[in-house]
Amino acid sequence: MEIITSHINTDMDALASMVAAQKLYPYAKMVFPGKLSKTVEEFMSLHKDTINIRTVKQIDLKKTKKLIIVDTKNPRRIGKIADILSNPELEVHIYDHHPWADGDVRGKIEIVEPIGATATLLVEQIKGKDIPLSSVEATVLALGIYSDTGSLIFNTTTPRDAAAVAFLLGQGANLSVIADFLGRPLTDEQKSLLKTLLVSAEHHLISGAKILIAKGTVDDFVEGLALLTHQLAEIEKLDAVFTVVMMEDRTHIVARSSIPGINTNEILSGFGGGGHAAAASATVKTQNIEEVINTLLKYIRGKVHPPMKVSNIMSSPVKTVPPEMTITEVNALMLRYGHTGMPVVQGDNMVGVISKRDVEKAVHHGLGHAPVKGYMTRNVLTVDPEMSVSEVQKIMIENDIGRLPVTRDGMPVGIVSRTDILRTMHEGFQASHWTIYSQKDKSKYVYQNLREALKRKLAPIAWNLLQEAGKTAAEMGYNVYTAGGIVRDALLGVESLDVDLVVEGNGILLARALSEKSGAFLRVHEKFGTAEICFPNGLQIDVATARVEFYEYPAALPEVESSSLKQDLYRRDFTINAMAVILGEERFGDLIDPFDGRDDLYKGLVRVLHNLSFVEDPTRILRALRFEQRYHMRIEQQTLSLLRRAVKDGMLERVSVERLWEELKHIMAENNPVKILQRLAEVEAWQYIFPGIEYWDIQPVLSNLPEAIALLKEHGQPEPEPWLPYWLSILHRSQPAMAENLCQRYNLSKRQSVMTRQIVEMLPDIVKLLQNKKIKLSEAADILLSVPVEAYALLLSLLPGDYQEHFLNLLEAMQTNKPCIGGEEIKKLGYRPGPIYKQVLDALRRARLDGQINSTEDEIVFVKEFLRECKDFKKGV
Repeated sequence: MEIITSHINTDMDALASMVAAQKLYPYAKMVFPGKLSKTVEEFMSLHKDTINIRTVKQIDLKKTKKLIIVDTKNPRRIGKIADILSNPELEVHIYDHHPWADGDVRGKIEIVEPIGATATLLVEQIKGKDIPLSSVEATVLALGIYSDTGSLIFNTTTPRDAAAVAFLLGQGANLSVIADFLGRPLTDEQKSLLKTLLVSAEHHLISGAKILIAKGTVDDFVEGLALLTHQLAEIEKLDAVFTVVMMEDRTHIVARSSIPGINTNEILSGFGGGGHAAAASATVKTQNIEEVINTLLKYIRGKVHPPMKVSNIMSSPVKTVPPEMTITEVNALMLRYGHTGMPVVQGDNMVGVISKRDVEKAVHHGLGHAPVKGYMTRNVLTVDPEMSVSEVQKIMIENDIGRLPVTRDGMPVGIVSRTDILRTMHEGFQASHWTIYSQKDKSKYVYQNLREALKRKLAPIAWNLLQEAGKTAAEMGYNVYTAGGIVRDALLGVESLDVDLVVEGNGILLARALSEKSGAFLRVHEKFGTAEICFPNGLQIDVATARVEFYEYPAALPEVESSSLKQDLYRRDFTINAMAVILGEERFGDLIDPFDGRDDLYKGLVRVLHNLSFVEDPTRILRALRFEQRYHMRIEQQTLSLLRRAVKDGMLERVSVERLWEELKHIMAENNPVKILQRLAEVEAWQYIFPGIEYWDIQPVLSNLPEAIALLKEHGQPEPEPWLPYWLSILHRSQPAMAENLCQRYNLSKRQSVMTRQIVEMLPDIVKLLQNKKIKLSEAADILLSVPVEAYALLLSLLPGDYQEHFLNLLEAMQTNKPCIGGEEIKKLGYRPGPIYKQVLDALRRARLDGQINSTEDEIVFVKEFLRECKDFKKGV
């Protein structure tokens, strides 16, 4: 494997050099060694879909055979990548413009020359090899050179840097984009002048363009007025900035434009100046700065063309529908006009958007009669058609939004996309529709490769199988991924037992090959294209053909067709569960996140993938609440609205009791189900799960149950099935007939049903007896022994505080005062086995609890006396 890297705190020249190096080494992977400069972060936030750069965590450094280092030679500046420099078989290539120093890395190829920017060295190589560049690539390389040469005005700039820039401009480099991202530290003189310019700045609106003119006077010449002008443009974010500064005996004018409608070269040509459309300068021999500004304004008014607006690039017209229109009617409109989405308008305002996918799903489920308002997406961010393209670009970057409806007076008139914006910036731009990762939130630790995270959290046998799956799938010509809960848990850094493989190919054939190699048992489900690899230690790996699911009717089990990975992920419940990791050897561990699940995970949001998700599978209502509480998240606002609507429409009534019970057991088996059960009541789903039981009647007991379970565990009590204490607590106040109906509804076993009825019938009397302070210890123990251990936590929750300690002491006494002798010892005494054994052992237990017996010898005496007095006693064997 070959990798290209640069220095930590990667700046624009380093980024440009990495991009250029990949043109020379097309099979190498670009890798950021650590943190990025702010300028690079901002640049990557808009270009992340077109420039694929990994982090160190995404790369298996041990597999590196060739290392290309650009813009540095210092091993301390390349972070953890320096660890592989000790490999004697590693081939190192170096491209740098810094002078050699002690301790620098040496390489097989060393192109190190004292010029303005490292990118220039690589551009010369590209030009010499006649390698073509796209407009985006040329822009990035030019930006690197401009950044390190101060737009070709630093003293380190050489003719070769200017020649490289000229070549890149010929390849389509965009100076407007470059101007947006440049920046460098200021001298004290520059800072002082910048303050003067900021104070004097005047804003003008000319032909719809927002223009700033700033002026100042200094006694001595201050270098870098062009840089200060750029700083003003960065601060103000206007369409153009002009600075007019008197220095010594001359007035210097510098102009920067961010829109095609303001050609600074044309404007300043009236002063005998020149430059480019986006950047120009002029010098005037005059002492009257106000005259210069008046003349400049006259030139601007005569030369400025209106800036490019959203209306120039948006897609229009837009058909709209009212919120009351039925799904069937909207579907007919979409078919007629070929739209994939339609704004929903009520009165004079847009209130939402309905997509074609949501309409098709609703029709498929027989919801054609339903109004659009129940399934539309709300809270849509919009822009004005008169807004400049640069303003929309800023909105998209700040909100990480790829598509914005365009409205006028609240009514939709068009749609503008990220691709539309990029086309205005890069000629011939081609959009990428497969995003490997998103890195919007810089304040969080960002994973782009989960190799190490998976290795840490998986059992060795599961980890080895993932690696073997990638190799075997490649041999079979398949792509294989691990997806769902395992990816979510790896990002959260928690243990994962949920291991799923998704195969673009025949999942059953791959599962069979893996089971043969591992010697594991294979269970196949031909209908669904799935299989399970079962290991002796209980580990189960689920393998599925990438599939898309169609629900014949709401709440039905899905019917399955094979599909791509993205379609497979789209069928899942929530964005946080719709991520995958590549298992192919070359990119093992790369995260695939087409629906921004990782961002939702970091923001703590549970979000569905489409508006009919809860209609297709209403059990997702219960899963949404479970994930929300398990991971301390919150259900996203639109998702919560859809969830409540599905509950109100009675979707839970359509689910089979088997599927409902499976989800309910998962909830009651959580570490702390109380909040989930409360949320069921808050979203009004409780009545569908436990009809006839009022949640708030049992809420006090439920809230005490986790602590009671923990106390019992501390006192060494056996742990029942985790869901049973909650089940008994939920039903403990119901009538016996109702409890029996619920047991039948969820098909509980005979033992569990009998236990439930017993608790319902006996609980009040049991609680009352346990609060009798005069009762003997043995009598209290008899009561407890008549109660299933699964109900102990419920009993503890119902008892007042002072009786709880008494209850726990009773349990401890029952443990420590068990008889020392048993049936075998009685038999050795010469007594025939029979039902009498239980009677004598029960009597013996009571005697120990009440302090009548203290030793084994006492027990033997007690047994002999008891049996001697027993009428049914028969000695002899």
